[in-house]
Amino acid sequence: MLVAIQQTLVITAPVFSMLFLGVVLKRLGWIDAAFINTASALVFRGTMPTLLFLGIIRADLGTALQPALIGYFVLATLATFLLAWGWAILRCPEADRGIYTQGAFRGNNGIVGLALATSLYGDYGLAVGSVLAGVVILSYNVLSAIVLAIYSPNAKADPRTILRSIVSNPLIIGVVLAIPVAYWQLALPDWLLTSGGYFAQMTLPLALICIGGTLSLASLRESSGIALSSSAMKMVWLPLLATLGAWLWGFRGADLGILFFYFASPTAAASFVMARAAGGNHQLAAAIIVITTLAGVLTINLGLLLLQWGGWA
Repeated sequence: MLVAIQQTLVITAPVFSMLFLGVVLKRLGWIDAAFINTASALVFRGTMPTLLFLGIIRADLGTALQPALIGYFVLATLATFLLAWGWAILRCPEADRGIYTQGAFRGNNGIVGLALATSLYGDYGLAVGSVLAGVVILSYNVLSAIVLAIYSPNAKADPRTILRSIVSNPLIIGVVLAIPVAYWQLALPDWLLTSGGYFAQMTLPLALICIGGTLSLASLRESSGIALSSSAMKMVWLPLLATLGAWLWGFRGADLGILFFYFASPTAAASFVMARAAGGNHQLAAAIIVITTLAGVLTINLGLLLLQWGGWA
């Protein structure tokens, strides 16, 4: 148990550090609202799509392509998305429903989930997790674009508008462009990949600093009830249901463990970037990210302990 907690802290501690740095920089006056707006737009339109593109083209699509596992993940993701959305309709103000839903189902799998899978299951975890990450990125961004478009204060909720928001989403464009490159193993110039890597490496620090700069005690108090509810959905109820479904489906061992990590990961920083781009309540999105990241140290380790105790993962 202690080793598992240490592994999780190694992954989550840098996230906490960058969030705290954003708070400090804002207090010192080194960054302001104009910087946060510009940096968030840069992440959404440039650095994050580049990061997703490079992640997919470097994944080994042939080694760990498992249709059953991928199929279950897609179905479970859709089910948890609908559950979170339904609960948001019942319990949230209309303006916050898109933010609540995205915070409750969208996990930080590219960083936390993949790192934990690799740490526990080695090369197999890296291979399966990388292939699954491509599916994660596409499904999460499409579903998030839909629900944010419906509840965006500046958007119409007709099918054409929603489709346009999906097709024009830079994160989805990055994924779609990467798929043929990865599938046909098209060679890109080394200088281009290196430059793209430099550009992409700015994504997580910038996104987390912007989240930290947005946080305030007042905004946390105002959104505490909704943020805690969405966080509980993300870190307790939906991972419990999705992992139980995977167990009933017949997954065991590393496959069940990897699915658990992906379902139990805290809310992704990309949810803040997309919420801000959609004109939504980005302060609520930031609060959910902070709460789920803190909670993940406890809930992920308890879940893993239970799976290992039962001999299932």
